[in-house]
Amino acid sequence: MTTLLAIENLVKRFGGVVAIDQLSFTLEAGEILGLIGPNGAGKSTLFNLINGIFAADTGRVLFNGRDITGEPPYRIARLGLARTHQIVQPLANMTVLENCTVGACFGRENLSMARARVAARESAELVGLSDRLDLPAAQLTIAGKKRLELARALAARPTLLLLDEVLAGLNPTEVEHMIGVMRRIRERGITILIIEHLMQAIMSLSDRIVVLNSGRRLALGTPTEVANNPAVIEAYLGDPALAAALASGS
Repeated sequence: MTTLLAIENLVKRFGGVVAIDQLSFTLEAGEILGLIGPNGAGKSTLFNLINGIFAADTGRVLFNGRDITGEPPYRIARLGLARTHQIVQPLANMTVLENCTVGACFGRENLSMARARVAARESAELVGLSDRLDLPAAQLTIAGKKRLELARALAARPTLLLLDEVLAGLNPTEVEHMIGVMRRIRERGITILIIEHLMQAIMSLSDRIVVLNSGRRLALGTPTEVANNPAVIEAYLGDPALAAALASGS
């Protein structure tokens, strides 16, 4: 397999707090890698380091073999890395189509406006928003805004997609729909790194899972390996019966 993303001995401090502590792992092309851990474990901080929002104190982020540590977000986006945010951030006064077009214009392929609109329509269709293209983003439901956040990132036509709790706040039907969307995204050759607190969803989606605790890598392995790891049970899952259920996929 080809390594698409490599995190090497990454460290990030905020004053006296070490948010990311000597973190290393790799993400292979075509993989869905889950990222889990307690609140405050450093998951969103890691995303902000990967896509250039924060600068690392030490360590490196390699994307497709290129050192992108310290690169600005717009340049990283041009290389083919897109993300969603835990708190959705639509351009509220713009339509769904216009939001997605913005994502396409600043994405990997440096599209013209006409081609960006085509990419925008394709991404909106993939997430189930093709019937709301002319609707202002502010009028969408929470589930609709989650879909829009994902569609805008997809319109950039990335090779790597960072998903930050895209299932949070959704009802079971909406969760099921979004899981289907993420599987279709992977089928299109897009690699995914996903933060998620819904354990059954992350276990069913992920090829492997990284567990963070206090900024450190606590575990890395298949969903079954992680669910049965005593250190993970103690630090995060908390309940051996729950771990057993997750390992069995029930």
